[in-house]
Amino acid sequence: MRLTPEQLSARKKRNLALAGALIVFIVLVFTTTVLKMKGNLDDRKEAATAGQIAGAAS
Repeated sequence: MRLTPEQLSARKKRNLALAGALIVFIVLVFTTTVLKMKGNLDDRKEAATAGQIAGAAS
C-alpha cells in the first residue's frame, strides 16, 4: 500500500503533534517533581533549624 503525498504529510503532522504533546508532558512531570523535592528540602531545613529532627545537630 502506497500513501499519497497528502497522507504522508498528514502522518508527519500527527507525529510531530504527538511528539510535542509528549515533550510537554515530560517537562510538566519533571518540573512538578523538582518543585516538590525543593519544597521538601526547605521543610527539612526549617525543621532542622527548629531542632525537630533527631541528629540534626551535625
